[in-house]
Amino acid sequence: MFGIKKFGGSVEYIVVGLGNPDRKYENTRHNCGWLALDYIAEKYSCRVNRIKFKSYSGECVINGKKVLMLKPTTYMNNSGQAVVEAMRFYKVPPEKVIVIFDDISLDVGRMRIRQKGSDGGQKGMRSIIYLSGSEDFPRIKIGIGAKPNPDWDLADWVLSKFSSDEQKKLRQMFENAADAVGLIVDGKIDRAMNMFN
Repeated sequence: MFGIKKFGGSVEYIVVGLGNPDRKYENTRHNCGWLALDYIAEKYSCRVNRIKFKSYSGECVINGKKVLMLKPTTYMNNSGQAVVEAMRFYKVPPEKVIVIFDDISLDVGRMRIRQKGSDGGQKGMRSIIYLSGSEDFPRIKIGIGAKPNPDWDLADWVLSKFSSDEQKKLRQMFENAADAVGLIVDGKIDRAMNMFN
């Protein structure tokens, strides 16, 4: 079903995890996309260790499809620079670029899959939509929870770390996200949405 075997031909799908490259962002809520991508890459025996397309990248095969895994290093607000560069290089349309990112409107332990749509206020997604000129990106939103107090600064909240209880819930979400990626690559996004939304 999957593995590190290299198939001939070009990349058919791109899976993108949004985050920030600096050490201070490691394991923070805002880096949920990176954390999820690391988990998914490990599950599908993909080494995301090359520097290409302003990203950490790696290729693997998921359900018979050649997939590029991408962790943009452009910082969240410029994620589109990396994603669009990879899309153009491999001529991959938006419908085959799965974007994974954090969502403050979902509780930790919740996940939402959408076939397409607006950026919903997520600046990395906004950059991708703006630079590609399309909203047709399937996306997996991982819940990081709302601010515990309305007086909290949003930047402080999204750059905070998960509690140990939250980390356990996250692992299950990442497992679900990995399964969802497998279904989406297999052309079964409706099934993924029914299972995990």
